[in-house]
Amino acid sequence: MNVIATTRRTVAAASSAFIAAAALTALEAPTASAASKCHDIELVFARGTDEPPGLGVVGTSPVDTLRPIVKDQTIGTYAVRYPASWDFLQVAAGANDASKRVQAIAATCPDSRIVLGGYSQGAAVIDVVATAPIAGLGYTAPLPAAVIPHVAAIAVFGNPSARFGRPLTVLSPDFGARTADLCNTGDPVCSRGEDFDAHVRYPQSGLVKLAAQWITKHVRQRV
Repeated sequence: MNVIATTRRTVAAASSAFIAAAALTALEAPTASAASKCHDIELVFARGTDEPPGLGVVGTSPVDTLRPIVKDQTIGTYAVRYPASWDFLQVAAGANDASKRVQAIAATCPDSRIVLGGYSQGAAVIDVVATAPIAGLGYTAPLPAAVIPHVAAIAVFGNPSARFGRPLTVLSPDFGARTADLCNTGDPVCSRGEDFDAHVRYPQSGLVKLAAQWITKHVRQRV
C-alpha cells in the first residue's frame, strides 16, 4: 500500500473514532511509566466518561472474572490516564497514554500477553490506538509494527463507533480478528437502541464473562 493510501486510511480511521466519541455528547496527556514488574497478562484499560481515575466499574469486572479462569497466571492492570471528561477531544490524550504503556510493557516484559480494553469513551481511546499506525489529530504515539504482535486481545464495551456501523472488528486490519467489540442490547451509545440504562449494565449483562472467555482464548495462543 502506498503512503498516500496509508495516510488516507489512517486519517479516516482516527477521524471515525473521534467523531464517534464526540457523538456521545448528543447521547448523554500524561506519559505512561514503564512496567515495574512483569506479569503473564497485562490489561491496559480506559474508563468511561465521568468515571473517577482507575479502571472503572466495567474495567474492574473483566479482571475479577478473569482471575479464577487463569489462576495459573499473574495479571497486571493499568488504568489509562486521561481526563475521561465531556471534552471528547481528550480521547487523543488517552490514546497516547495507552499506546506508551503498551510500548513500555513490550520493551520491558516481552513475554507478557497484553490485553487492551475500554468502555464508552474509553473504547474510543482504544479505537485510536488500534486503527492509527501513524501520528495525526493529536495522536502522537502510534504503535510500532514490532509491538503489534505483543497485543493478544482487545475487548471494548459500549463503543461509540459501533453505533455508526464501524465496530473495531471492522476498523482495525491489525487487531480486528483479536477484538471483541461488545454492545449491550438496547445500548444507544453503540447501537440504535433506546435503553440508556443498558449502557451502565455491562457487568450484569453477561458480556463481561464473554469478554473474559475471549481474552483467555487469545492470551493462551502464542505467536
